[in-house]
Amino acid sequence: MKDKLIVALDVETPGKALELAKQLHDIAGMFKVGSQLFTSAGPQIVKDIIALNSKVFLDLKFHDIPHQVAGAARAAAELGVSLFTVHASGGAEMMQRAVDAVSQKGETKVLAITVLTSIDATILSEIGVTSSPDDSVLRLAKLAEAAGVDGVVASPQEIESIRRTAPNLLIVTPGIRPSTSRSEDQKRIATPAAAIAAGASYLVVGRPITGAANPLEAAREIVAEMASNMNRSEERN
Repeated sequence: MKDKLIVALDVETPGKALELAKQLHDIAGMFKVGSQLFTSAGPQIVKDIIALNSKVFLDLKFHDIPHQVAGAARAAAELGVSLFTVHASGGAEMMQRAVDAVSQKGETKVLAITVLTSIDATILSEIGVTSSPDDSVLRLAKLAEAAGVDGVVASPQEIESIRRTAPNLLIVTPGIRPSTSRSEDQKRIATPAAAIAAGASYLVVGRPITGAANPLEAAREIVAEMASNMNRSEERN
């Protein structure tokens, strides 16, 4: 079950990131390197985490002309990351070029960002999108599947509808908050148990672990909740 947990290393320094990666290596299946950490530490932080025999999810949300995204995708694969993200809103050609760029680069998988978990219907309307978050996610997930990506990033609220619409896609789910945590800037959230029950492939958890007084214990509690839910599901079946 620990393989389903991705710990988001959204911290200020590479030293702190590596400290957490070493501490959580045995309980986390992967570590997310996002824009804050990558901007401050560069590709070396990815190499350092992989050198710990850990996997990396590079979450830079590439969104550019297809040629630029293809080049970035190739570079990500050459770094040895297991997953990386592009924005589905960049269109089918952009996503296809990213997929093509990594097709000969081992096990690196491409994920398409649908609608960020910090975005709700009000924010969508501000940028001229009239459909609901759920409808927007499903439209982008279908486009991503047609473009050949391996999976999507979507909030817990859309997991079940994506599973029905595109059952073969990986679903990576941020916005995971244990019942004792604050939602902070996330708007479309769920508990670890609810997200696993809905069909998430991976859960991305950041501040509830990295901001805890004891990050290792916090991570263990989340994995235990995920495992408990899986056991109940198996008993019902």
